[in-house]
Amino acid sequence: MAYDAVFVSTAWLAERLDAPDIVVVDGSWYLPAQNRDAAAEYAERRIPGAVRFDIDAVKDSASDLPHMLPRPEAFAAAVGALGIGDGMRIVVYDGPGLFSAPRVRWTFKTCGARDVVILEGGFAAWEKENRPIEHGAPRARAARSFTARLDHSAVATADDVARALDAGSAQIIDARPADRFRGEAAEPRPGVRSGHMPGALNVQATALVADGRFKDAPALAAAFADAGTDLDRPVITSCGSGVTAAILATALETIGKPVRALYDGSWSEWGASDRPIATGPAKPR
Repeated sequence: MAYDAVFVSTAWLAERLDAPDIVVVDGSWYLPAQNRDAAAEYAERRIPGAVRFDIDAVKDSASDLPHMLPRPEAFAAAVGALGIGDGMRIVVYDGPGLFSAPRVRWTFKTCGARDVVILEGGFAAWEKENRPIEHGAPRARAARSFTARLDHSAVATADDVARALDAGSAQIIDARPADRFRGEAAEPRPGVRSGHMPGALNVQATALVADGRFKDAPALAAAFADAGTDLDRPVITSCGSGVTAAILATALETIGKPVRALYDGSWSEWGASDRPIATGPAKPR
């Protein structure tokens, strides 16, 4: 899929802010170490008319894992209440430019939204270009009807990952920092072991992004190739909790190599279980 089928520019959005079939979604989410409050930032300033989608609120409430994909009926109710309905073009952004927006886009698409794009450069670019910013209480949107249809094929379970590793049917690519992948740094979540799935590869999500945007296509392809990825073979992406795994998936999509699935539970699930782990550099099977 072409880059321009995944991203829209700030200029493109600025020209269409009042279009009735477009809804802008602030999908900002931050790690504790980033010391940022997504809800407070949205309340203070946002792209005019934007609604806020919180992955920690719209999630599978039956799971004790962080921000797991919500059930279709819960997703439909949540986004319908935000004024997002069938047939709308959804433009997602986040504060830094390219961090949580890919996860929000993946969530929408996996739950049945057909037309979801990411604002290139995010709110940081929008603000830097002195484009209009809305302050004060957000504008309420009229509720709409959203038909959710879960694409099960886009979501990998721990068993799916284990089978893929055993059979060599897909490459598992982990987006976490290299020191956590190698088991040299502690995981931020209590009770989660350090290391990686035996046979997994490591492409740090941060290595793909510069100034809130993806690097160019050759640089993206090189980052995956340097990690030992065969771009012509199926890929399942993973990370700490399913957020930066979506950055990997989106990067591959933009260079025409869509992934098989995203491991939603990611290392938060695998590392807290009794499944096998490895430490040190990646040793592909």
